Amino acid sequence: MSLTGTPFLYTLVVLCVVAVLLPLALWSRVRGPQAVRAVARVLMVLFAQGTAVALVFTLVNNSNQLYDNWGDLLGTSDHVHEAADLGANGTGGISLEKLPKVRQTFRPGKGPGMRSEGGVLVTQLKGRVSGVHAEVNVWLPPQYHEPAYRNHRFPVVEVLPGYPGSSKAWYGTMDAPQQLAPLMRGGQVEPFIIVSPRTTLLPGKDTGCANIPGKVNADSWLSIDVPKMVMDNFRAQAAPDGWAVAGYSAGAHCAAKLAVAHPDRYRAAVSMSGYNDPIAVPQSLAGKSPALRAANNPYVILKESRVPPRVALYLSGQPKDGYEAAMALKRIAKAPTTVNVVFVPSSAGGHTMALWKPQVVPAFRWLTEVMGGPQRAGAAPETTPLAPSTAGSRHAELASGTSSPATAARRP
Repeated sequence: MSLTGTPFLYTLVVLCVVAVLLPLALWSRVRGPQAVRAVARVLMVLFAQGTAVALVFTLVNNSNQLYDNWGDLLGTSDHVHEAADLGANGTGGISLEKLPKVRQTFRPGKGPGMRSEGGVLVTQLKGRVSGVHAEVNVWLPPQYHEPAYRNHRFPVVEVLPGYPGSSKAWYGTMDAPQQLAPLMRGGQVEPFIIVSPRTTLLPGKDTGCANIPGKVNADSWLSIDVPKMVMDNFRAQAAPDGWAVAGYSAGAHCAAKLAVAHPDRYRAAVSMSGYNDPIAVPQSLAGKSPALRAANNPYVILKESRVPPRVALYLSGQPKDGYEAAMALKRIAKAPTTVNVVFVPSSAGGHTMALWKPQVVPAFRWLTEVMGGPQRAGAAPETTPLAPSTAGSRHAELASGTSSPATAARRP
């Protein structure tokens, strides 16, 4: 029975009802010695508590899409088939241009949000460079199948969840397709392909999107294998100008790190409530040694870059939850690196999906401004010109870049 499936949820609901009715019906009818009666009543109480806890956990898990399956929850899923030493650039000396095209079979996705706005396509990818075998989800914008766009190549945003987190979260809990599709149709947001690969690759560990010989090559999985597959199977623009990466929490850290480490693979990154030092997550493999921490810290990478990377960063955060890390990157950034920091006051909510979901539209408007302009020359004549943002909700305003620590303090 699937962890996130409706049958499992309904089974827990029924068991909770039974757990409440059972002691009402049997509490005074238990027969036998006093010890037997005491044990029976304790078991009924434990059964009631256990089913209640399981139901609450399942509801929270389904709402936030933390664990996809029993393997993720129990720490038995391993998607790493090999982790060779791939060197500093993560290619292992392989000439990527000479690799044969990756041809994949896709099926319709299942789960919350996976069938809305045209639906999400899912494939199982065997990473030729990284040695990772895992699922990749792809959502195509409304224009993709329109005749006027048959020769058009679309920009791509690779979206990453937190840890723990499901590769489906951006389509389900974050409602990215539902929020963005109407704006794409109206020409207010560039029609991006949205790609979400699995990031939980080892049982009970956050890879930190790092390459660690003998353990995992998560960086190469995300920045080489997944983009190549997408460009080989869809009308996607080439890297780096056509590619961006976005994430929240641990995924935010990964987004900033991947962009500054690989300006030849990404042009922009969106980081919501991110951090710089991987040690912020105790389970992070990238935080296990000083060398790994430095190699996967976007602040260190940016500071030590001989040539500032040509990337644009959109960093949002609250006090003590991403804002300080974002400002640290902004202070050391030098042209052509650009950093846009969005201050989100504590009153807007905590480190939850409810805080990040309203930031999807402002972030994609920003990506449109950063990446969409030059590409629109090749767009179909029917495309509606981009319109200024009309986002009016409080969270969206805070995430759009109009808020600052000073102005936020004056808000009710």
